[in-house]
Amino acid sequence: MSDLTGKVAIVTASSRGIGRAVAKRLAQDGAAVAVNYVHSADKAEAVVQEIEAAGGKAIALKATVAQRDDVQRLFDEAEQQLGKVDIVVNVAGASVFKPHVQLTDEDFDKVFSVNARGAMYMLQAAANRIADGGRIVQFSTGGTMMPIPGGGIYAASKAAGERFAFALAKEVGDRQITVNVVSPGVTDTDGLIMGEEDVAQLVQQTPLGRLGQPADVADVVAFLVSKDAHWMTGQNLQVNGGIL
Repeated sequence: MSDLTGKVAIVTASSRGIGRAVAKRLAQDGAAVAVNYVHSADKAEAVVQEIEAAGGKAIALKATVAQRDDVQRLFDEAEQQLGKVDIVVNVAGASVFKPHVQLTDEDFDKVFSVNARGAMYMLQAAANRIADGGRIVQFSTGGTMMPIPGGGIYAASKAAGERFAFALAKEVGDRQITVNVVSPGVTDTDGLIMGEEDVAQLVQQTPLGRLGQPADVADVVAFLVSKDAHWMTGQNLQVNGGIL
């Protein structure tokens, strides 16, 4: 377990799934956590209550990463209620999976507004507001390395976030801030839309022989934001059980 005592973290999209696991893990390690949500206020409050019940500190903050003003307000409120931000983990994402020839303008706007523009806003705010020596983690997807049918638009939008993160790592290194990317493989969350047969096939292809869990990804994030990862920046960690 890392020691994040005294640190303040913002975790986007942390009312459910992987984001929830990340928020709970960072709080377990001692960080005060801003649990971000867009629609699920009740779920975000439930995460806060779970963290507090375990002896941690957390607040729920509503904001969408696709709106610049919302992102600024997210950082403002986190600073006002918790203190200077040390850790930013941008888990937020939107997905569309369909054949390329069926993609619409609405599909493009949905995923690129969150996954590309939202990543730009979050990384800009993090660079401007985070404490020196801070940690930034941008989420992507294994789909940028392993193309799958119907996944082109999702992977393309996530690839934009990767490139922003890699460039930013070069730009803030003089402040001892690290910027890394985490790319989960198929993970067992309520957002998993694959059928049982497809999941079983993926498990068979995975050297470790099981489906990924949110806690598996949270463990990697916990390492990246710890002092032990001070010499790692500009990297993309594939958290997928070795399927690639």
